[in-house]
Amino acid sequence: MGLFEDEFYSTKVSRPRKEHTKVKPNPVSWSRTRRRGMSTIQISVISSVIGAVVATVLFSMITDLPSSTPHASAVSAVKVTKENDPYERLIQAAAKVRPAVVSIANYKDHKKDNVNLDESGLGSGVIFKKENRLAYIITNNHVISEAEELEVLTVDGDTIKATLVGTDTVNDIAVLSIDGKNINTVAEIGDSSKLRFGETVIAIGNPLGLGDSLSSGIVSNTNRVLPVSLNKDGIYDWEQEVIQTDAAINEGNSGGALIDLNGKVIGINTMKISDTGVEGLGFAIPTGQVMKTVDELMLTGKITRPYIGVYTVDLNNSFAPLDADERKDLKLPSDVKEGVVVLDAVGPAQEAGLKLNDVITKFDEEPITTTMELRKFLYDRSKVGDELSVTFYRAGELKVVTLKLSDKPAE
Repeated sequence: MGLFEDEFYSTKVSRPRKEHTKVKPNPVSWSRTRRRGMSTIQISVISSVIGAVVATVLFSMITDLPSSTPHASAVSAVKVTKENDPYERLIQAAAKVRPAVVSIANYKDHKKDNVNLDESGLGSGVIFKKENRLAYIITNNHVISEAEELEVLTVDGDTIKATLVGTDTVNDIAVLSIDGKNINTVAEIGDSSKLRFGETVIAIGNPLGLGDSLSSGIVSNTNRVLPVSLNKDGIYDWEQEVIQTDAAINEGNSGGALIDLNGKVIGINTMKISDTGVEGLGFAIPTGQVMKTVDELMLTGKITRPYIGVYTVDLNNSFAPLDADERKDLKLPSDVKEGVVVLDAVGPAQEAGLKLNDVITKFDEEPITTTMELRKFLYDRSKVGDELSVTFYRAGELKVVTLKLSDKPAE
């Protein structure tokens, strides 16, 4: 960020002084400006009356202006601060939600007492429900992944052990529970579908371990679609619909609240783009998506999705392109340009006979050109127990098998 010095200019321009010379009154000229028949006394009386009228009018105008006394100025300043201050809504919204936002420490081994902040995972969470002496917290899956032990730090400074209720790697959402004895504030969930471009929002969380931090900005995009790698292998195999904001979201803000000016949570902070020359690109998962996942996690402790049991790579993947020899081994017809190559088959896929180097091109006669399309078909258009027709090529020969989708086994 560059720093620029302001330059100040004087708006006062000195005017040249005029030389004034005394001019003697001309008796003849003066006499010509007087009206015949009026005496000096009459002129004096008329002038007095006019002066009195002008003075009265000026006095009434002055009394209508704001008083410049110290007391009146102080009253006016208080009125502006409390009633018209554009930042007052930010203050009130933050105060409403702040006690419901917590910091989360993820200890990935049992040596908690000897682990410093750099060796543990840090994140944020939002208390959204209190029931049966327990308080429930929304956070991101990546905040609590691989945890041996989880702790929550409240705004009041209380440290409470947390228990994992359920998690979903696809939507990057997890739910925790803690002892709710000293929890007095629960965040109100808002409607993310009503967000508008340019709307002011506040991010609350635990950036870089600096818990209880606020940042504000605007909604840059209400429905940004970002590619993500669920397997963390650098290959994009899913798309996440998010709210884009220029409010500062840094490491540790994940799982925290993005709120509107009514103090309602409209998103769960999840990521930022961190690169040279990039600034003001933060993202939050809309509560419309979050709460669907949360409701199912609260009910069953997991998200049930159809499972085919293949690990694949795109035939035309720009991040991991197949070389000439690999393509030759597939023995594909020259007109087959798109599809997904099976690298491993387990579960339903293995039972149906799929194996290494099979190239899937269709599900139920619908074209499948990428791993992302494969997942979307399974997650959005299928359910556990459905029978699925899979069209694929093996050593250049077109084949079709039918398999039954199951629930993904616990890892």
